Amino acid sequence: MARNDPTDTGGLFIGRRPGTARVHYAAEPDEATAARRRVDRGVAAFVLVVETLVCLTLWGPQPTAWLWVGSQVDYHSGSVSFGIAVAFAGMIASLMLTLVLAVRLDGIWKVVRRAAGYDQREGALPRIFMITAIVALLAFGFWFLILEGPAPSLAPR
Repeated sequence: MARNDPTDTGGLFIGRRPGTARVHYAAEPDEATAARRRVDRGVAAFVLVVETLVCLTLWGPQPTAWLWVGSQVDYHSGSVSFGIAVAFAGMIASLMLTLVLAVRLDGIWKVVRRAAGYDQREGALPRIFMITAIVALLAFGFWFLILEGPAPSLAPR
């Protein structure tokens, strides 16, 4: 029978790429104590909370801070274009660095969850990112439509 399962061949149907063979351990790892698993669950929960907070900064605090920096650059240089360019470049750079940090935290979370006794194969980052985006969208919609947007202008005077 041909060995063409992508998980078995490293994603290729013609053979395994060098260095992608499955890891075989000499023996099963020792079973952790119940106290150690509780500590690992607590650490995993803490890492998940930190990862969520890091993702939440993508939707409000970071862009707002870079818009403020851009306005200061505009004020001191007298060039609106330069202020916008600085704000845009800084925003993109800090968002990329934040995503790198979130991916690393997600990897740590997976390892700690496995140490806590869970068969954790996938990370939580896609779900966290989606949930924080929805929360930010709802918060912005409430602020824009109810607090500051067209609603006050439509109200009778």
